[in-house]
Amino acid sequence: MSKKAFMSGNEAVATALRQINPDVFPAFPITPSTEVPQYFSNYVANGLVDTEFITVESEHSSMSAAMGASAAGARALTATSSAGLAFMWEVLGVAASSRLPVGLAAVCRALTGPLNINCDHSDTMGARDSGWIQLYAEDNQEAYDNMVMAFNIAEHKDVMLPIMICQDGFITSHAVNDMELLEDDVVKKFVGEREASEYLLNPDEKFAVGPYAVSDYYMESRKAQAHAMENAKQVIMDVAKDFEKISGRKYGLIEEYKMDDAEYAIVIIGSAAGTSKEAIDQMREAGDKVGLVKVRSFRPFPAEEIGNALKGCKAVAVMDRSEAFSTNGGPLGAETMQAMYQYGCDALAIDIMYGIGGRDVKVEDIKGVYETLKDIAKTGDRGEIYRYMGLRDKEAK
Repeated sequence: MSKKAFMSGNEAVATALRQINPDVFPAFPITPSTEVPQYFSNYVANGLVDTEFITVESEHSSMSAAMGASAAGARALTATSSAGLAFMWEVLGVAASSRLPVGLAAVCRALTGPLNINCDHSDTMGARDSGWIQLYAEDNQEAYDNMVMAFNIAEHKDVMLPIMICQDGFITSHAVNDMELLEDDVVKKFVGEREASEYLLNPDEKFAVGPYAVSDYYMESRKAQAHAMENAKQVIMDVAKDFEKISGRKYGLIEEYKMDDAEYAIVIIGSAAGTSKEAIDQMREAGDKVGLVKVRSFRPFPAEEIGNALKGCKAVAVMDRSEAFSTNGGPLGAETMQAMYQYGCDALAIDIMYGIGGRDVKVEDIKGVYETLKDIAKTGDRGEIYRYMGLRDKEAK
């Protein structure tokens, strides 16, 4: 049985962690993720969890401590944003290649510079190829639900990979919304305890973490890691089905919103999906066949699901909240267009940079994107395939 709550995304994630009761939580504060360990430290102080809460000297140290705890057989996680995630970069790949199911509450914030503390996805997208599973949330409810499911995915025997639970800084992390929480005992039973089979403190087994791999073995380790990420697709779906049984809420690798007969579609990640849905509802009332594909799992990337979802469309806009500086678009655009090609979708596609550094995204802005797609479909001319939306100076360079 669920109960109504009114809380921010950060408090929602911290509440999920209280219910999970992890073994170890090393923490170092950085805006806008600071509230997650702040809330959790109160749970520790009040005896609501028996987690070992470690205050460390940096984000690099927090991830290193989480990795050490995970290697020892504990369930461990930390939280960070922006430059904090960048500071962890050296050890992100170690966690993944060592097959440590560490959790990370990632609250998305623009990377410096210039200095900016607001939302975009440049931090987590910068870590997209580090070998971590990445799930993104549209709202506070999804951030909570994703965290409840996180360790069931990461610790699965066919996966054993670290996982980032991503939400948009301030937009969801600090905004307060109505949501539903599961009962504590329901979450505890659903997640259970970690049952590590290979760990450093097992006296009956020899186990090494971070060994040197010569050329004869390195590539095979990479293939094994890639295979685990492939396995994660099915595990994410299976865990979501189990979660639906206790919550009534349904999740997949993607969410299709009014895509059955859509001729024009947007592909997007995160909180702006909610804005897009409002625009779609208004345009549907006017007879426009518009729809949305929201990407929940960016790693593993749901190429087949996206490619098939877009097959009936005439024109598609991929919305990137991260500039890749490739001169050819953003990370979501690159992978979505590859998926479209790979799975036989011939819709005309453009890639739009939006909301970078916290720039507002309004319903009217999204409606404008759909109007652009209608013009593209009518004329067959995509114009600038890689473009920006909402620049103060359209000629900015």
